[in-house]
Parts: sequence; C-alpha cells; structure tokens
Amino acid sequence: MTAAATTEEPTTTPTDAAALVGPVLDWYAAHARDLPWRAPGASAWSVLVSEVMLQQTPVVRVEPAWRAWMARWPTPADLAAARPAEVLRAWDRLGYPRRALRLQECARAIVAEHDGAVPDTEAELLALPGIGAYTAAAVAAFAHGRRAVVLDTNVRRVLGRALEGRALPAPSLGRAERDRAAAYLPADAATSVRWNVGLMELGALVCTARAPRCDACPLLAVCAWHAAGKPADEHAGRRRPQAWHGTDRQVRGRIMAYLRHHRQEWATGDDLLVAGADGAAPAALPDPAQPARALASLVDDGLVVPGTGPHAGGYRLP
Repeated sequence: MTAAATTEEPTTTPTDAAALVGPVLDWYAAHARDLPWRAPGASAWSVLVSEVMLQQTPVVRVEPAWRAWMARWPTPADLAAARPAEVLRAWDRLGYPRRALRLQECARAIVAEHDGAVPDTEAELLALPGIGAYTAAAVAAFAHGRRAVVLDTNVRRVLGRALEGRALPAPSLGRAERDRAAAYLPADAATSVRWNVGLMELGALVCTARAPRCDACPLLAVCAWHAAGKPADEHAGRRRPQAWHGTDRQVRGRIMAYLRHHRQEWATGDDLLVAGADGAAPAALPDPAQPARALASLVDDGLVVPGTGPHAGGYRLP
C-alpha cells in the first residue's frame, strides 16, 4: 500500500467522472466481499487494526488473525496493556513483525492522547506512531466516513489503467497522480467512501496486476489501457521483485517463529542460530554469518531482547 493524497476539492475534472464513479459504485454494491472490518458497527479501532495488518499481507491470511486479535484486544486500551511478547506471538505469521510493535505503540498513544478513542482526522491519525499517509486516509474514510483520497496499490492500478492507459502505476506516487485521484473524488462524503472502497475492491478482485479479468470489469468501455491494446508495463525495468528464499528476511522469520513457539522464556543464541539456518549448522550455509546477522538485526529492531546477568547468552521476545 502507498501514500494518500490531499482532500482539497479539485477545481477541474479531466473527463466525465460519472462514467467511472457510477459503474464502480454499482459493481461494488453487487460484488463486495463480506469482510468483518466492513460490517455495520465495526469500531474505528477494528478498522485501524485491519489496515495495519493488510499492509503487504493478503486478506486470506489477515482475516483469521484479525478475528483472533479483536477478540483478545477489542480496544486500544486492551492492546496498550499487553506484554509485547504476547503481541508478537499473536501476530504470528503475518510478516513484518515490527508492525505489531508499532501498532501497540499506536494503541498507547491513542490511550494517552485521545482518551482511548481513535481520532477521526487525517492530521491526528498521521501523528500516531506507525501511521502513514495511506493508513491515515483509509481510517478517516472507512472508520469515520470522512472524505479522503485513499491511494493504495489497487486504486492506483485501476485509475492508471482506466485514465492513462498504463499497465501498472509508477514505482513511486507523484504529485500529478495524487492530483488526478483528487479530481475524481466525489464531493459527497458518503459517496466518496464507497468510491474509495469500490476502487480498492475492483483492483483486488478484477483489475489485478498479473491476470486482470477485463471481461468482468465495469470500466471496460472507458478503459484507456484496454482500448490501447493492453500495452506492457513501461516501468518494468525499475521494479525489483521481492525475494524471500535465502534472504536475511527469511532467516529472521525462522528465528522469530522459534521464539514465538519456544516453551521456555529464554532461548540460547546457539539454538536461534540453528533455527535461523533451518536446523542446519550455520557453518554449512553459503553465507555462514547470515543467522548471526539476522539475529543482531532483530535485536536492533527491538523484536528480540538479549539476556544479561544469569541470562547472558540468552534471548527472548520483549
């Protein structure tokens, strides 16, 4: 997911917005997934949690984790009081575990600065730990019904194809793209919320990155990319695929998994190095220093705590 744009009223609209907005709203009304954070009465906190979990993690993995999380910590105050180790264990395999600790920091700030209630403006949301421009706009819109330009990867892809004929959006979000999205944001707050979530859903289910189902798209008749013959991605050479196998990220994940499931509070450094090497001796790896490097980075990130005194040489979750 990416950044969000300003919510200022656009002065001009490049083309007829009705040709896009109406079809997207009708399509969403008929095809929206029944997700728990979209249910009537879903709390602002539950929406915020979903948005943080959904960063770089698919819905199919997020939904069961979200349900368990909300059952355990239904309010910011509940999460704020939890031990970080339990927060990391509950995060389990969602990936990028620093998000879990940042979410707890966010909960503590909400309790301390907002009396436990998730703020409803983008400016206040942006001031919270771990909340970027996209998440601030998304929570303002989906939790509080505010008019906000919500630009995640799915929305950027749909608008880029429909309006500019681009296969995929540029690697970074620029001012022109933000202004274009703002120009199509409906003036009515309630309609703008449905437009935002409709675009996101369309990008997730139909206008996908690798295998778009153009025959099922409500924007087929006005899509500039389809009309141009679906040209290739002009930025393909600038995109770097995110590797996993053999990377420090994978080794970090193994170490964290070991600590989450370790029955004793403290684990030895040697056990963690072997866990990082997937059960092998680190010396047998192509890069023998990789497990130690990964463990050191987890300590630096505050995800693992080294022992002192009688626990010297040991490690545990914070």
